[in-house]
This record gives sequence, C-alpha cells and structure tokens, in this order.
Amino acid sequence: MNGNNSSIFVDANVPMYAHGSEHPLREPCRAAIVRLGRREVEACTNTEIHQEILYRYLSLGRPAQALRVSRDFALVVPSILPVTQQDIKTMWDLMIRCPGLHARDYIHIAVMLNNGLTRILSADVHFDLVDEIERIPPEQFAP
Repeated sequence: MNGNNSSIFVDANVPMYAHGSEHPLREPCRAAIVRLGRREVEACTNTEIHQEILYRYLSLGRPAQALRVSRDFALVVPSILPVTQQDIKTMWDLMIRCPGLHARDYIHIAVMLNNGLTRILSADVHFDLVDEIERIPPEQFAP
C-alpha cells in the first residue's frame, strides 16, 4: 500500500452489514462493496479485520457465514496489511492520546497511520474522535 490520500481503509462493519439481515446500513454497505469491487477507489484492510469477521460469526455459531464473508471481502479488498511490532507501539501511543476507543480499533488506526492512510470507510462514529483520520460513512461513500 503506497499510503496516498486516495486510498481508503475498510472496516469490518462494511462487509458484515452488506451480508447481514435487514438494517438501515445494509444497502449503503452493499453499494459500497460494489464500488470497491469495481476498483473505483484504492482500498485495503488488515489481518485484524478478517479476525474480527471470523470472531463475530463463529461466536454466533455460524462458521459458514464467517468463511463466506471473509472470502467475499478478500475478493473485493485483496490488499490486506499485516499488523507489525511498530503498529503495536503506535497503538500504545493512541491509547494514551485517544481514550475511549475499542481495542481492535486502536490497532486499525495504528496500521492506517503507519501506512500513510488517513481515511476509513466505517459506520462506527467513534473513529471521528481521532483527528489524524477521516471517517467516511457508507452512506456517503456509496454512489
């Protein structure tokens, strides 16, 4: 990932809402997935996003859906960044500077910052608490 400002990091809730049951975010997330699949925007995610998808569906006893959502998402967003030791150090700094986020989100933001990414496609408003990144809601991203 070259980390230019046109690149966008995609959060787990986008493919999960797109694959999920009826919800106000389902259609915007489906439209976002279609746009990502057309490669209209350079996009990436990280290994922890796939772990998050697997964890959620496996905890619900739905292994087939865990596999399907993760595989489908990897086809749409094949650029999957690793979590490195530097990301962990950045995560610690973020925990001090930006209290109140969820544990995995600190890791996602650290990966973003260390890869020069400033935009995240996510329905989670708590990303708005971090000055260094811009959250793009699925409703605004979809055409």
